[in-house]
Amino acid sequence: MRPLFQVSTKNPKEIASVKKAMEELESTCKVKNGYEIGEPMSKFGWIFFNIKLSSEIVPIIEKSGMLEGVYGHKISDQLKNFLGHWFEKRGIQFEIKMINY
Repeated sequence: MRPLFQVSTKNPKEIASVKKAMEELESTCKVKNGYEIGEPMSKFGWIFFNIKLSSEIVPIIEKSGMLEGVYGHKISDQLKNFLGHWFEKRGIQFEIKMINY
């Protein structure tokens, strides 16, 4: 199964920042096509878009040690929190939630 996250932000420029951060994650994991970003949708002053991780990048994140020290009892919580920290370290202002895993 491919994890699906919903990211929300009030700044449209953050979409490009998220794409850049995801490209950096792909590079770190040495994976091509490691994610898909869905079409953004505006609602109530927020911009929402989905990020779907590839089935190739998830095991690399899990086994590489990237999740060490990341809070969460389930792998889905750890992945969500990992992505959250990944974006925060790059100065991206957002909210993230897990949709499906």
